[in-house]
Parts: sequence; structure tokens; C-alpha cells
Amino acid sequence: MSKRVFFGCATKGAWILMVAMMLQSCGFVKDKFGGKNSKGGKGGKKGAKQEVGVRNGEVIATGRKDYKQDTPFGMVLIPSGSFMMGQADEDVAATQVNFNRRVTITSFYMDDTEVTNHEYRQFVASLMTDSLSVLGEEEIISKYHPDTTVWKKDFTYHNGDPMLEYYYSHPAFDTYPVVGVSWKAARYFSEWRSNLYNDYRAKEGKYRSPKFRLPTEAEWEWAARGGRASAKYPWGNPYVANGKGCFLANFKPQRGNYDADGYPYTAPANAYNANDYGLYNMAGNVAEWTLDAYADNATIVNWDMNPMNDNPDEPRKIVRGGSWKDVAYFLETGTRGWEYEDNKRSFIGFRCVVENLAGRAATTRGRKR
Repeated sequence: MSKRVFFGCATKGAWILMVAMMLQSCGFVKDKFGGKNSKGGKGGKKGAKQEVGVRNGEVIATGRKDYKQDTPFGMVLIPSGSFMMGQADEDVAATQVNFNRRVTITSFYMDDTEVTNHEYRQFVASLMTDSLSVLGEEEIISKYHPDTTVWKKDFTYHNGDPMLEYYYSHPAFDTYPVVGVSWKAARYFSEWRSNLYNDYRAKEGKYRSPKFRLPTEAEWEWAARGGRASAKYPWGNPYVANGKGCFLANFKPQRGNYDADGYPYTAPANAYNANDYGLYNMAGNVAEWTLDAYADNATIVNWDMNPMNDNPDEPRKIVRGGSWKDVAYFLETGTRGWEYEDNKRSFIGFRCVVENLAGRAATTRGRKR
């Protein structure tokens, strides 16, 4: 009899322990470092500072309180998730360098538009003011100032003079995406933007923010899909125009009728409808630099968790999204392209991302439900 009672109690205890562990794993039970009654927490000595890590000869350090990651201006939160990365439609040539495979991406913040002329102008002006003695005017102009001559150099027998003269400098194009910027310049802009933001936060007594940077190729594709699994375009499948015949992006439709989508060259950075994540122009307008170096077999050799090919010896960098001068194939979310890191083009721009540190522990399916 005593053995049967003991076995029943043990079984019941095991079930209780299992249920408790399941609840805790989903965030329904507070753990040691988040409980209100944990040592040094809210249930500790009244008036004790939560930041104190040692008291009465004991380590009582819990998590530092009052941290909340702020959303940088102009950015939207991209949730974590897993998706089939690669070509979403049949294309024999492309599938040789873009095999489908499942990858997982952690949460991050992303610019809802491409970086605009007027935003980039703040960067150039800052360099001319604060870094002139260090970098020199010649280096600033040659490396970081947009190359406006791309409007002439990129196209043979093309009257690009009006764009060359006005596109970057005139207020009519302030909210249009900056072009004529190399991959290296885009990265330097991201570094400047990080320092600017964190210098302000330090003065305000706030925690440092993760740095601004270019998105990885996988992050860019995950964000472009907007939560639509295996979607051919950011708005879904399978057409580039809506039911009324209006084109959904700025590209080269109808065998070269550039004006059919409403803009012969680039469009304002917030033109057309945003995708389901709130991102504008993830297809068309200007193609966008990503952080990755190009490799034919990148989709095979890269890891499947936050993949990135960071080969510094490869000068070819991944460009995604297609542009105002491209046909619809290049607008597809899975289409890959590349350009040399030092080259500047009239059809390539960029946008930035910021790590969501809280999102690495709390996903849409995880503890915060």
C-alpha cells in the first residue's frame, strides 16, 4: 500500500513539475531574474536600488531595470521569423545561384523608406563641418558625396544633364532616394548615423543603442516579403499591376514605357503602397545595397540562422530589389544581383537597419504573448 501511495505521489509530482516547466518556458511563470519577489527585486528591501549587484556580502544582481529599446525615427519593427529564402518563381538561370532553403531571422528595425537626398545631405554637411581637417575636402567629395555624373555615365546617348544638375541639390528631389553612393559610402553613413544617435543618448543618460548598418541579404529578403511566405513580390502574387491596371512599383514596364508607372526616373521614397511590414519601395525605385559579399554558392555555405557572407576580400556586394530602369524580374523578392563596392550608380541606393536586442529573447511566438 505504501509503495502504491509513494508511486502515485511521485507521478503527481512529476506532472506538476512538467506543467510548471512548460508554463515557465512560455513566459507564464516569472523566472529568477524577473520575479517580483526575487532577491534584490521589487520584493526585496524597501528603498534598495535595483542596480546594486552586491549586498551584505552576497551577489544579488538581477537584470538592470528600466531598459526599453527606442524605435529610431523613420524605422519600423520587423518581427523575427523563418521563411524559405530564394527564388519564388520558376527561373532556370537564377535557381543556379539562388536555391531555396529555410532560414531564420531575428527581429530588427528597418528604415521604412530608402535614405533620401535630404537625409544623406545632413551626413555630407556634417563631414564638411566636423571632419574636413581629418579627411580633407577631396576625400569627402570623391568618396562620400553622391556622384551626380552617374546620370550621364550609366547610359549611352542619354540626356542626363537635368538629373545631373538638379537631382541631388534641388529641393524638388529632397524626398527622393539618394543615388550615386557606393557600398563603402553607405556603410560610412551608417557609422556616422550611429555615432550621432548614441552621442545624443549619452548626453541624455540613456543606454547605448545598437548601431545602424546595412541589412544582410537574408534580412532584406525577409523584410521585403512582409510576412507573405514565398511571395513573388512584396505585395504578393503574381502581377505587377492591380485590378485597375495601376502599376504597384516604379520599374520598366511594357518594353520600356518608363512613364507608365507614374515616374520616368526615380519616385519619392514613400511612393506607392507599403508592404505588410510598413516598408515602401522594397521592389523598384532604386535597388539597395546589402551587407553581404556576393558568392554563387552563398545560399549553400551560409548558416541558416541569420546568414551573412561577410567576406572582406570579395569586392562584389549584393544588391536587391530592382530599380526604376529594370524589368519586372529584378523586382522579385528572391532575385539576386551584385555590384562592385566602389561603384556608384544612378539606380542604387540603400536603407539601414538596427538590431532589436529585446527581440532576440522575446519573439512574436515566444515569451511575450
